[in-house]
Amino acid sequence: MDFALILFVLVILTGIAWVADKLVFLPHRRRAADAAVADFDQQQARIGERFADENAPQTRARLRDEKLRQPWWLEYTASFFPVILIVFLVRSFVVEPFKIPSGSMVPTLVVGDFILVNKFEYGLRLPIINTKITAGSPLKRGDVVVFRYPKDESVDYIKRVIGLPGDTIAYENKHLTINGQPIAETPMPDYFDEERIGYAKQFEEHLLGRDHGILNNPAVPPFVIGAEDYPFRDNCSYNSEGVVCKVPAGHYFMMGDNRDNSADSRYWGFVPDANVVGRAFFVWMNFSNLKRIGTFN
Repeated sequence: MDFALILFVLVILTGIAWVADKLVFLPHRRRAADAAVADFDQQQARIGERFADENAPQTRARLRDEKLRQPWWLEYTASFFPVILIVFLVRSFVVEPFKIPSGSMVPTLVVGDFILVNKFEYGLRLPIINTKITAGSPLKRGDVVVFRYPKDESVDYIKRVIGLPGDTIAYENKHLTINGQPIAETPMPDYFDEERIGYAKQFEEHLLGRDHGILNNPAVPPFVIGAEDYPFRDNCSYNSEGVVCKVPAGHYFMMGDNRDNSADSRYWGFVPDANVVGRAFFVWMNFSNLKRIGTFN
């Protein structure tokens, strides 16, 4: 189930309880507390100073606190409303945490990285219905983006933006070309992929001013195997060397940095702008390797 929807329902339920407590139940408890304290004071006055309770102030305070105490069902609803509301607002409009579940973004992000995603940079969206309410900044080539998987929008994916609307993207013989311009790569030391228990060729890709690491496995053929049917598939041409695609308006072409171990736009198509969740920008925890905490390209 969508966690945002669960949070929204909790906000509504706890919010109703919080309002009801402030407007109805709390005034009732206050009246009951005032009445109980008044009865206690009258009782103390009647019995006289000689037999009065030696701990009258403490007893009086305890009596008042007992009458003001929320019933258990309000403690577990109204009391949590401010916290749940803050979490909902921060998660919806500021930052949202995610955990990297697979190795498709190695070497940039590895399995077990806990990341933060900026939710306002590309424009604020209303939670649940995902309607954009502010324009924000456009996506840029090279951004690492979380989005709802077009084939199943209940699933979140993370990939790198390679193609913007109107771009022609060619990935042939494991080399990237954008609008006819080859993207330069600089060889780097081989990378040991712990998930696949083997070494992969590592390069620094210079994506039109955005440098980041990528992996290639020479043993994997360059052509795409198992491409699905998807909207605007006619915009793509598959061949023995790879694929060439024209990115339609309002869509993006996404790829993982682990090029031979990533199910991305080469296989299931373009990502609509409406599916964009936000830009990933920070690793805030990796319990297996604390050195990974920090920003990334």
